[in-house]
Amino acid sequence: MRRIVLSAAIAAICLPIWAAADGTDTVNADDIIRKFAAKEMEFSQARNNYTYRQSVKLQELDSGGNPTGGQWELVEDVIFTPEGRRMEKVVYAPVQSLRNILLTPEDEQELRNVQPFVLTTAEIPDYDIKYLGKEKVDEIGCYAFSVKPKKPVSGKRYFEGQIWVDDRDLQIVKSYGKGVGEIKKSKDNQFPRFETYREQIDGKFWFPTYTRADDTLHFKDGQVQRIRMVVKYQDYKRYEGKSTIKYGDVVDDKTGATPPTAPPTKKK
Repeated sequence: MRRIVLSAAIAAICLPIWAAADGTDTVNADDIIRKFAAKEMEFSQARNNYTYRQSVKLQELDSGGNPTGGQWELVEDVIFTPEGRRMEKVVYAPVQSLRNILLTPEDEQELRNVQPFVLTTAEIPDYDIKYLGKEKVDEIGCYAFSVKPKKPVSGKRYFEGQIWVDDRDLQIVKSYGKGVGEIKKSKDNQFPRFETYREQIDGKFWFPTYTRADDTLHFKDGQVQRIRMVVKYQDYKRYEGKSTIKYGDVVDDKTGATPPTAPPTKKK
């Protein structure tokens, strides 16, 4: 995490965009958006060169928030082969005991692409972004923005909610919201609201380290199911290999199928 306490000399040099010399608060929201989107592009490319461990735990709850016994866990390492291919290696995958919800392929995409939300320069035209003001996240000064897709394309997933952008590094440090957008084949997939926190890794980029969801899913037939999900991203290490990086899934040796890597959100 970056340091919060600065000397007077350093603070004078490193004034955030909104802090004018006369003490007034002036914000050029368009300039902030342009700059943090460029930083997000750099971060997205950098994260593709890191290994890390991702653990997911999801529980079915009763209406009071108590676990009912239905549970799913998965721990996997995102690593590289000697040839430079990026892959997931399952470390821990006990037999799941879920009773009311099922895994779907769309959940895998939600876990990979929506919950660790990244908003790059190329994606800015897809969203309505509104500046909300200045707030603090764990004592870190931030610009807060609401984010909503403009015209969702069928079959594509988007983020809708709020993001907090560090006022000095100009990178997203927290996001809260949910995945939205029509899914063609899975008409009754439901996705929870979540919040994702980032931490600074290697003194430069803010990487997602923790996602939490505690929400009630409402299905089209009137059934509801409360769930709690925690995702942790740990042990980030930069890959130093020289080979070309290619992305690919780990295939289960016994079944030949790709192991599930996302929380269940479809009613049985």
